[in-house]
Amino acid sequence: MTTTSPSPAPTVTGGAPDFPAGTVEPEYLLTEALGTDPAAVFAGINAEDRKYWDRARRFVQEEVLPVIDGYWERGEYPLHLLHRLGELDLLRDGTAVDGFEPMSSMAAGLVNMEISRGDGSVATMIAVQGGLALRSVAECGSEAQKERWLPAIARGTEYAAFALTEPTHGSDSVALETTATRTDGGFLLNGEKKWIGNGSIGGVSVVWARGDDGQVHGYLVPQDSPGYAATRIEGKLALRAIWQAHIRLENVFVPESNVLPGARTFKDTARVLLATRLGVAWSAVGHATACYETAVQYAKQRKQFGRPLAASQIIQERLARMLSELATMQLMVVQMTRLDEAGTLTPEQASLVKYTCTRTARGIASNARDMLGGNGILLANRVARHLADIEAIHTYEGTETVQALIIGRGITGVSAFA
Repeated sequence: MTTTSPSPAPTVTGGAPDFPAGTVEPEYLLTEALGTDPAAVFAGINAEDRKYWDRARRFVQEEVLPVIDGYWERGEYPLHLLHRLGELDLLRDGTAVDGFEPMSSMAAGLVNMEISRGDGSVATMIAVQGGLALRSVAECGSEAQKERWLPAIARGTEYAAFALTEPTHGSDSVALETTATRTDGGFLLNGEKKWIGNGSIGGVSVVWARGDDGQVHGYLVPQDSPGYAATRIEGKLALRAIWQAHIRLENVFVPESNVLPGARTFKDTARVLLATRLGVAWSAVGHATACYETAVQYAKQRKQFGRPLAASQIIQERLARMLSELATMQLMVVQMTRLDEAGTLTPEQASLVKYTCTRTARGIASNARDMLGGNGILLANRVARHLADIEAIHTYEGTETVQALIIGRGITGVSAFA
């Protein structure tokens, strides 16, 4: 009978067995801000705008990135980060508020980009609280409403929501069916809203409803109003660290003093949405930047076949392609923002920049996810969260299809909307 000797025990050095070092994966450092600007498009940013950008970057590096994975995975809303955005004056999305320093459209874009480079849910806090709700009051509110709400919303001491989308009216929001019926001293609101960020956390909702005249008007509705019932939407696979609500409005009384006097037709609603589409494009640049910079850092640190991934020709080609796409996005948002600051940005241009940037960001995120291999699906390695969140921003403020139809109408002069 043949016997086999047992394998020798591992050599013990200093009380512990030798371990094959090549089987131990290093801890990847993937969140450094690389300052990616291949076309030097940000070289001319002025000192005032740069100040906002730098403040946003410090906030991301020091306060967002260390904690956001946990909140995202658990589906919890880090309200303290919304408060910090207000304290740092990063919530306004360029809206002018008395007592606050001027914030240009360029500064607002840079903030949106930088916060999105950190996390999409936190950037959506700005989009909802500042881009939509604050702007609605600023553009359509009375002087008394502005005095009451603008400073509080801008500081994050009051929460605010923008309630336009309905369960059966998303892309065709102009056809909304929530009603506002005149009654003694005000109006009664009836209907439902869906996908309303901040709609269930207390504060005020800017509700858009159709009045007795058949036109769409805006109403400031405290969320503790009788008949206002909001349920948090669960099971989301994107923007998990901010809550959206399904709202039911059943005979909710709104006094005359809470009607936005400047919101007389859906065109006034569309004016608010036009401004936010540019902000979504900037957010897409931020997500794409995070994915690209993560891929670069991973490629330098990850070794396969005896060398860093960065030494591979195909990896370098893919990084070059991603950088080319990112540069295109950067150039487009800066140019469109210049048009916005000049007051000449058209709806077609706003749709074009949103359409281009969100769909390009999807491609960069997918490429980066693939480059990280199996590690690309781990929250700890950053890309997966951005990949999922880009799916949400690709849809909100108008889907790709709706943007294409707006662009197509501008090209042909013919509307393809029903």
